[in-house]
Amino acid sequence: MIPENIELDICLQSPDWDVGFPDYKACIETCFEQIVTQVPEARNFDHIPHLELSILLSDDQNIRELNKDYRGKDKATNVLSFPSLSPEDIDVFLRKGSEIPDFPIILGDIIFAYQTIKDEAREQGISFSDHFCHLCLHGMLHLLGYDHIEDSQADAMEVLEKKLLSKLSIDDPY
Repeated sequence: MIPENIELDICLQSPDWDVGFPDYKACIETCFEQIVTQVPEARNFDHIPHLELSILLSDDQNIRELNKDYRGKDKATNVLSFPSLSPEDIDVFLRKGSEIPDFPIILGDIIFAYQTIKDEAREQGISFSDHFCHLCLHGMLHLLGYDHIEDSQADAMEVLEKKLLSKLSIDDPY
């Protein structure tokens, strides 16, 4: 169960989601519950008066434009994460919990592309649901300061993803 002080703002931009994966909301909520209960940076979420996470369920065309505009890559991708908190904010508010503000905290935005996720799941021989859950957790971890640019960071993020996925009875995607 997601705490009352947390708002998951889920926006459906592409009708493909309703048709192809109508359980998207339950999947997102389940993944977020894992983040809240298992990830150290989320331990202070219940002390924050209001916390928001925005999720856009989109298509390849829209995510391609976003990927081009923000990352300089003119191609569709499965997920994009746009953190709102700086590394310093994450350290103070989420890791230390020493200066919990009275104002709302916006974790950031996560955008998913239905067709790319569907194609990848088919190519990998896994269910759409399992692949989406993995990407959902992956995107949420990015908002909490996790990354995979350097090998040591990638290893730590991968270990945490595997742990979270195992709690959901999803096989190791790596």
